[in-house]
Amino acid sequence: MNIGLTGGIACGKSTVSAMLVSRGALLVDADTIARDVVEPGSPVLEQVAAHFGQAVLLADGSLHRKKLGEIIFGNTEARKQLESILHPPIRAQIREQMETYERQFPDKLVVVDVPLLIESNLSFMFQEVMVVYVPRPVQLERLMQRDGLTESAANNRIDAQMSIEEKRKFADVVIDNSGTWEETNAEVERFWLGKGLS
Repeated sequence: MNIGLTGGIACGKSTVSAMLVSRGALLVDADTIARDVVEPGSPVLEQVAAHFGQAVLLADGSLHRKKLGEIIFGNTEARKQLESILHPPIRAQIREQMETYERQFPDKLVVVDVPLLIESNLSFMFQEVMVVYVPRPVQLERLMQRDGLTESAANNRIDAQMSIEEKRKFADVVIDNSGTWEETNAEVERFWLGKGLS
């Protein structure tokens, strides 16, 4: 059994994934995999440097994320080229980790945390998609508090992503995280028991 877990910025995705893991789910973290595939000396990082120039490497051979970010920021073509280099190996790693867990622990729920699951059209990889949801005003307030941002900076961050209302439409399961930790935990518990997991 597997689910793809996603949500918007500051919606509480890591809170919900921690609740699932504390119940015995196994977590595959796409962000961790995305960092691993561009480790110094990796063929993927070499491809990135070959395409975008050596300026995207730091002196120690690791990825200069800030520099790469500057190159692709606002440049759709460059961003697409970067995605075409990074996405296939990331997807392959996600699938490999999922399959390994499912083979080794067939009775466990495998949770795959993918921030851009819906934007990257990855729903097909999972039996169900779970979206962690909070209404936009709550999302805005939490983001401002969490990252110490002004309202306009926080709004810009949120606007740069697919809206949470839009994401919600793609969900098989919605976990509403706009209340207290206890309320969210109760929703996760209902999901868990509904799946017959113990």
